[in-house]
Amino acid sequence: MSILIPGGRIHAFGGRANQIAAILVINLDRQPRRLRRVKKELRRFRTGEGVPLTSITQRLTAVDARDGRAFAATADVDAVYTIGDQLYVQPDPRLASTFAADEVVRMTRQEIAVARSHIEAWKAISTGSDEYVLVLEDDIWFTPGAGDAIDRCWLAALRLSTVEGDPKLVYFSYADAGGTALRDNISDIIFRPVRGLWFLSAYVLSREGAAALLRAMPVVGPVDLWMNYRFAELGALAISSPAIAQRQDGASDNSYSILPYLARAGIVDAGSGVMSPGSPQTAPLLAWTGGMDNESLAMALSMLGLRVRVFDGDEKPMCAQELEQTLAIFDALVDAPLTTKTAVAVAKDERLVVVLEANAPIPAGLDPNQLSASRVAILSSGEPWDGSWEDLCNVLNLDKPVAAFPTGAQRSFRLFRDGRIPKRPMPRVRAPRSSYFLDDSPWVLPVTSGWQPTPTGSRFPTRAAGLIVAEASMMGESPVFRGLVETFPGNLAAFTQQGIMYNKQGTNLIIDREHHGPRPYRSGAVASAQPFTYGRFEAEIRAAEGSGLVTGFFLHRDSPRQEIDIEFVGSEPRRMLINVFFNPGDVGTAMGFGYRGAPWSIDLGFDASASYHRYSIDWQPDRITWMVDGRVVHERVSWDPTPIPHLPMYLHANLWAPRSEELAGRIDERELPSSASFRSVVVYE
Repeated sequence: MSILIPGGRIHAFGGRANQIAAILVINLDRQPRRLRRVKKELRRFRTGEGVPLTSITQRLTAVDARDGRAFAATADVDAVYTIGDQLYVQPDPRLASTFAADEVVRMTRQEIAVARSHIEAWKAISTGSDEYVLVLEDDIWFTPGAGDAIDRCWLAALRLSTVEGDPKLVYFSYADAGGTALRDNISDIIFRPVRGLWFLSAYVLSREGAAALLRAMPVVGPVDLWMNYRFAELGALAISSPAIAQRQDGASDNSYSILPYLARAGIVDAGSGVMSPGSPQTAPLLAWTGGMDNESLAMALSMLGLRVRVFDGDEKPMCAQELEQTLAIFDALVDAPLTTKTAVAVAKDERLVVVLEANAPIPAGLDPNQLSASRVAILSSGEPWDGSWEDLCNVLNLDKPVAAFPTGAQRSFRLFRDGRIPKRPMPRVRAPRSSYFLDDSPWVLPVTSGWQPTPTGSRFPTRAAGLIVAEASMMGESPVFRGLVETFPGNLAAFTQQGIMYNKQGTNLIIDREHHGPRPYRSGAVASAQPFTYGRFEAEIRAAEGSGLVTGFFLHRDSPRQEIDIEFVGSEPRRMLINVFFNPGDVGTAMGFGYRGAPWSIDLGFDASASYHRYSIDWQPDRITWMVDGRVVHERVSWDPTPIPHLPMYLHANLWAPRSEELAGRIDERELPSSASFRSVVVYE
């Protein structure tokens, strides 16, 4: 049982003229616990008249990022802003040197929802009867001494009003933007911000101030960023030290659009990758679709964290034993062919969930009308986001995702098919133990599957290269490949233009110590100017030598993260590490899980750091093939052990130093500088 410690009276609050007459708490319908907690905090304090602050508190329903209908076209929010806007609030030379000021950033759905929630608060205030309203987000608490500080701040704001007009916007809570905030100090309790305040968790807004914000719309970018542009016209004020703070002990599904840019600029470092969430504890699921050109249901199930296998419908019908064996590996089967006897058994098995798209053909022996309502869902045929998440998540007892219901991959891509053909597995090769550690992920086969690569050349003849779509000698700067000035989480090196040198041998990426930069080392990286969807990607490479160094030639994308790798670990120059990362979703889906991926180590039979060799990645919808000097050394099909990436990716070459010593060991500075060289890069259809 918790004890409620009284906080005393705050005379700034009350029903008289020039007092803050109301409190508006922005709260999601699905977060009643947060509302109870903030009300408990407010009950500690009383108004100037002695009544609890809860007596003047109203709840405002927050816009939920999980509700797709909340994101219909609106003139209230412009979801596109720029790096220049971020730099206006928080200048940082690392960000400014990595990206152009006009680089476009697109808000996340969570950021749009937060902006629209605050806009709804402004609308309520502008049409309400209260002159001053405190707007609170539902994760706040009052710091020690908050009551006295708020009283002093509010009194100072009112005194200024005799000269400058009534206060329109007063911050009781904020974060100084990396210590860069510009402020005009008025007294020891209040200041006038020029720019540089983050967060909108607690602020007082007048009716006139609310009307001014509504006139200034649309909100461009995250709402707390946009507010910085409004400071001058609203005569904004802020308490000298925040009296109200945000709680740090509550879970949040917020997602920030600027974070990937800060990571690439080396400003934040969140490690080497986000660990996969693991599969949710749900009942096994069988689904049948209407056979549309895009496989949205399969993608949606995968985004929910289920390991999904899709069938084409022309496979041999499964008997009950085959179905049980398949469900031991996969959580959800889409369009699975069943014998009539098996379908009857599915109908009787209360453990199984059945999902049907509108107009889906139903297997003989399975009557959905005979199933209990708790284990069947029939998806509506309206817009993909209109009810489909809700129906699907209800039957699976899962929370609705923030992301929009997906369009899905084209059926011709055959995503999520199981392309593995049972064959004698290849002998285990000697390799670092870490080569066998796979991500525990819904997008990697489980350990119980006993996955090993199939012997090379056993499934497909080597595909002839198609037409050339891009090429570069790499002996000088090229419009095809651009040098990168950035980094990424888990990398001890910052990529700079000084780390790139061109000569007749090609593009040399050089890693060396860095005494003044954001990371202890500087190196080089290049990437294609355009993304590619499928094709063959080749380069002549001489890998870097040295412990703690990794030379990379790979395809990569974010949102969702997908990746196909060739890497050379400097401490083992006779080996090549190949890897695949897969996350589901449409372009723009904020899914970036993956720490180890699905790596495998190949014995090259030569020292990759001693001379140039030609390395190839042949990426097709149904398989990926890795070649060295024209010889196939590794190949994978779908679910071998991951689905095949299906979205456009950029081609990269880099030399980096992992923060984790698990992959490449500890960097030996006595071997620096070290370099990797790339030449004759060709991309075929």
